[in-house]
Amino acid sequence: MTKPIIGIAGNQLIHAADVFHGNQVSYTPQGFVAGVQQTGGLPFVLPIGTPESASAYIEKIDKLLLAGGQDVSPEFYGEEPHPKLEETNKNRDKFELALISEAIKQKKPIFTVCRGTQLLNVALGGTLYQDLSQYSDWKVKHSQEPTAPEFPTHSITTEKGSILSRLLGEHYQVNSYHHQAIHTLAPDLTVTARAADGIIEGVEGKQADSRILGVQWHPELIFHKEPKELGLFDYFVNEL
Repeated sequence: MTKPIIGIAGNQLIHAADVFHGNQVSYTPQGFVAGVQQTGGLPFVLPIGTPESASAYIEKIDKLLLAGGQDVSPEFYGEEPHPKLEETNKNRDKFELALISEAIKQKKPIFTVCRGTQLLNVALGGTLYQDLSQYSDWKVKHSQEPTAPEFPTHSITTEKGSILSRLLGEHYQVNSYHHQAIHTLAPDLTVTARAADGIIEGVEGKQADSRILGVQWHPELIFHKEPKELGLFDYFVNEL
């Protein structure tokens, strides 16, 4: 049986003097690689490239995974940078926006995590809270540090009939590492999970033929001890 080829959009470590003797590094967190491998997929890391190369990359893969990382540059949703905006990488934003566009055009499934979910929302016409301090009902700690990622810290409630409800149940605990969040939801997405303070924690494609799943937490950091998180990878690799 042929294994599905999973393209994982990579990041670039620019300030790498202490670890890689000043060499810039293209990478993805090992948890994404292992999660795909353990559920029967063949992971390929897609290094940041030009938007023009996105079509060729998407042609070579069966499904696309967008990982976490830097803040999304607010210019891509028409805003000036908030004082609490953190590191951005416009080259990564442009490349991944092109990957999303091509994946949708070529009808390839998309699974997104944290920043990936935020960028997906922007790609489809939504906006973000550049920092959770902009959200007036913020009541939950969404960046759980210093607690280790293998210990979930806040609850979510899933929507009945959603993929996340089927995989996780109605109520679930997640780990959390984000200071940005979806603000205005993109028209082609539907909310499938929220935190107790109302922050969006899960999305799916609204259209019947749309194969899109996004989560705001980090299953790649906890699937080794939580079977339901490995189930997210399994669903993506083998069903989405």
